[in-house]
Amino acid sequence: MAPCEARARAPRSPTPPCAAPTPPSPLTATGRPVRWGVVSTGRIAHTVTSDLALLEDSVLHAVSSRDARRAAAFASEHGFASSHGDDAERTGLAALLADPDVEAVYIATPHGQHFKAARQALAAGKHVLCEKSLTINAAEAIELVELARTRGLFLMEAVWTRFLPAVHRALELIDSGGLGDISWVRADLGFPAPYDRTWRLWDPAAGGGALLDLAVYPLTWALGTLGFPHSVQAAGHLNDDGVDTQESLTLGYGSGVQAQLLCSLTGAGPREAVIAGSTGWLRTAGPLNNPSSFTVHPLEGEPRTEHFEPVGRNYVYELREATRCIQQGLLESPTMSWSDSVDTMHLLDGVRKQLGISYPNDAAR
Repeated sequence: MAPCEARARAPRSPTPPCAAPTPPSPLTATGRPVRWGVVSTGRIAHTVTSDLALLEDSVLHAVSSRDARRAAAFASEHGFASSHGDDAERTGLAALLADPDVEAVYIATPHGQHFKAARQALAAGKHVLCEKSLTINAAEAIELVELARTRGLFLMEAVWTRFLPAVHRALELIDSGGLGDISWVRADLGFPAPYDRTWRLWDPAAGGGALLDLAVYPLTWALGTLGFPHSVQAAGHLNDDGVDTQESLTLGYGSGVQAQLLCSLTGAGPREAVIAGSTGWLRTAGPLNNPSSFTVHPLEGEPRTEHFEPVGRNYVYELREATRCIQQGLLESPTMSWSDSVDTMHLLDGVRKQLGISYPNDAAR
């Protein structure tokens, strides 16, 4: 793929963060209540909604699903005021977006539906928190960003790992020179996913495959440590449906610095990130997308470990950020900026081109 434009490793946004102090807990209110709608009733929607309910200033107002019974059951379980399913007149999503009491929506549909749902929500005047990957390709992401900018609405890709205290602390330590000059990053994430053509992970129309579902997490460590690369080399395997089952990415930087990333739907590995520098190295413990601790191994001295207790399922941190930004009138998060989402989609587009991965959404552009 064409080299990516190198950028500073710390994610930055042209929208300045508010000067308000960080609350003592991600559950503590940072402003007025925000009324939420949740789009979809799948597993991730259940998990994230459970954490959303923990925030003092969140109101669970409405949920939508194609199946009215599923929407009603979800609303009953989590305490939503209303639910919407498809009927002869309009879709459940359209009904949710027509509700003037819904201020912001969390989109938890499969990847292939993100663009359409987010575009409808923004067109309806709703703020949007959308599951990763934000879209199928960069063209879709650019269109959503421009629509959010034009409408003056908040939009954020829900890469929850970026907001975790363990990740912030590790990257702060690296940025301050705690490992010396960084030489390489290695990160992997995978699990054996039973094949089922109807499951979103294996469905091309849903954006199935290891790349869009898993790669953002190893990338979080590489981009947070080194920034966007000058070059990306990819190798991988596609099944008979054209879905990528596994790939490895080598990100190239100046002076020979590299990041080696692997994501897989066929095998389980250590699921860790290792960052190596001239004066020591760091290793995460627990899955790298939600690390419970990390250990720094200095070349001189004893290893030291920092532990982090979860709050809820740890989605509360990204939910706090989205809520704070909406309350304070920010259009994007400094931690998960629009440019980072678009640049990441450009990177993934290049990987897909190398591996021959395509989706129905691509043909619609």
